[in-house]
Amino acid sequence: MSRTLYQLDGCPYCEKVADRLDELGLDYESEWVEALHSERDEVKRVSGQRAVPVLVDEDRGVTMAESDRILEFVERSYV
Repeated sequence: MSRTLYQLDGCPYCEKVADRLDELGLDYESEWVEALHSERDEVKRVSGQRAVPVLVDEDRGVTMAESDRILEFVERSYV
């Protein structure tokens, strides 16, 4: 899978990104993270921080956080 979305269940920012990826028909793998920031080691490893959502797009060589930035990237890259 070339895209991975790190997200937290019930996170409205994560849902906004996932919904847009789904609307565009873009394949991605969901990695569900722990509610406690201190337990989000995988997110920290890939992005350098523990907040979600984080999108890793291997095809484009991009790892980014913050839903608005992710959505801007998706719109520029895939629409």
